[in-house]
Amino acid sequence: MDTVLSCIQPTGYMHLGNYFGAVQNWVRLQEQYRCFFGVVDYHAMTMPYDVQKLRNNTWELIINLLASGVRKENLFVQSMVPEHAELAWILNCYASYGQLGRMTQFKDKSTNRDNSNDDFISVGLFTYPVLQAADILVYRAKYVPIGKDQEQHLELVRDIALRFNNLVGKEYFHLPEALYTETPKIRSTADPARKMSKSAGEKHYIDLFADESTLRRQIKSAVTDTGEKNDGAMSEGVENLFLLIKASGNNVGYDELMKEYIAGQLKYSDLKQITADSLWNIMLPLKDKKAELNADKKTIKDEIKHSSAEIRKTAHETLREVKDLVGLLNAR
Repeated sequence: MDTVLSCIQPTGYMHLGNYFGAVQNWVRLQEQYRCFFGVVDYHAMTMPYDVQKLRNNTWELIINLLASGVRKENLFVQSMVPEHAELAWILNCYASYGQLGRMTQFKDKSTNRDNSNDDFISVGLFTYPVLQAADILVYRAKYVPIGKDQEQHLELVRDIALRFNNLVGKEYFHLPEALYTETPKIRSTADPARKMSKSAGEKHYIDLFADESTLRRQIKSAVTDTGEKNDGAMSEGVENLFLLIKASGNNVGYDELMKEYIAGQLKYSDLKQITADSLWNIMLPLKDKKAELNADKKTIKDEIKHSSAEIRKTAHETLREVKDLVGLLNAR
């Protein structure tokens, strides 16, 4: 089976945007490919962070991923596989300084950093795309599920892999390909002009494991129409609620409400009611599964340490071969 690699930073709680935009797709991919899914805690160090919070967020995210249907044997923690960091150093020597300097996310994060951090910009923030390349190449992944906004990063990975292959005189690394899938772009229900995100504040995301009353309160207060003229097009707020219904799998409710919208008879109260009902039908079983997992955290931690160790065997073999190709010595 072809290998798929995808990773997520440990921000702790997962929101609906994370689930519908990525994790739900991971669950599907497990049926078609050999999958490696990583919680990339090294990447979380590129910006100022709290040590204990990072550790707690990592385990919290793992619980959330397992509750969402990601199989434990496909899941690893990046810092438990040190080959990622070692390969990243080697690949740094095959990466272009100029290309790294043009990476959009580096420019955005380095200019929009917290003022309390003065002028400090971590070198890790500059070089993390190379670590990202190592995340992919250490498993010699053929496919990487991404959105259009991540194309620049994948192109860098391909450039590094191609340069490596050319300099060692062997087509060792696959040039990983984008695996474009239909992943809905979920927006904030409080401000449909921006995507759903934790960084924007509590009102701008819906926790995947929220209780029912919180979910219904957030959907009830969702912005539907800002009053701006849109030349008859569906407003972003209404479109977002329809998207949430469709992503939840409630095709019947979606079709019925769409007919009402087209006929000019749609009531926003009905739209919000169906949205909340549809989401709760998805969230409740995930919430129950999470409670079950939380009841035995020690077992979960042991299982993830084991799965990381098993997955590490693949990374170790790649690194051993890479070191041979570039003239470095292997311990054994």
